[in-house]
Amino acid sequence: MSQIQLTPAQRKEHRADAHHLDPVVMVGADGLTAAVKKEADAALNAHGLIKIRVFSDDRAAREAMFQTLADELNAAPIQHIGKLLVLWRPMPEREKVVDENRMPGPRDFKVLKYSKQAGQRPEVKTLRVLGNQRLTAGGQVKRAKPKQISIKKRSQT
Repeated sequence: MSQIQLTPAQRKEHRADAHHLDPVVMVGADGLTAAVKKEADAALNAHGLIKIRVFSDDRAAREAMFQTLADELNAAPIQHIGKLLVLWRPMPEREKVVDENRMPGPRDFKVLKYSKQAGQRPEVKTLRVLGNQRLTAGGQVKRAKPKQISIKKRSQT
């Protein structure tokens, strides 16, 4: 695969974004293994911009790892400074799954409850109202729809 080509301005912007990041992948004494490539690929899919720390003292080996990772993961090499490598790849678009059967979730309302004794401050209460409930003007929680009674039970009463 070919690596992504960026303009110097884009590379500069990604370097600035990567400044505060911590390394998410570490390359140890075994070098560039399949597990390291798999983790780097997963991190690129999750974050888009990652730092990789290489614990090797050989600069030429680090440079080779940098180019290999960029080529094999189809990522843009952003920066190689010391033992840190910065790679970027655009994040894939995620599909948002919409469930038609989903009901509205609970909502929290703040209600003032006045005391029966004069001169006391009203108490602020937080009431949780579920999807099948409603809040009345007096601050009571009631069912939005009356409880359904079957035809058989209705005829018995």
